[in-house]
Amino acid sequence: MKDQLQTEVGESVAKVSILVLHGPNLNLLGRREPDTYGHMTLPEIDERLQALAAQLGAELQTLQSNSEGALIDALHAAMDPAGAPVDGVLINPGGYTHTSVALRDAIAGIGLPAVEVHLSNVHAREEFRHRSLIAPVCVGQISGFGWRSYELGLRGLLDTIADRAASSLL
Repeated sequence: MKDQLQTEVGESVAKVSILVLHGPNLNLLGRREPDTYGHMTLPEIDERLQALAAQLGAELQTLQSNSEGALIDALHAAMDPAGAPVDGVLINPGGYTHTSVALRDAIAGIGLPAVEVHLSNVHAREEFRHRSLIAPVCVGQISGFGWRSYELGLRGLLDTIADRAASSLL
């Protein structure tokens, strides 16, 4: 069951839960092509994201996998009410951005808002990186801000979830 937060008027509300997925090769951050991806490691990015999420009243579940199937399984589990369902997905699909119809279909299939993030500006890189199969099924895409892309994506995702919740009350 989701943790409960108290609003300023004392009402109990469920804490927003976000699934953060890191795709292939992101476990090498800090060592792999630092001129492109920066010097921050994935655990350091996750630590900053956890701190921001706590500050914003959200909780995170994080997973890094080099396996397309593991990422898809995590997405499927995210909508399972018997498990630990989440309210949205923050995803850096890495190289699967440009190749994975299966990952795209899994994101579309779960019906949760998702934000795609990239450390580098994919549109300023090789031509094959300019097309994302993932972006069309996401509410937004953030790229080019290094590790801050994750923070910007998390803020945008939380705002989207809050806006949707507010509009459903009208």
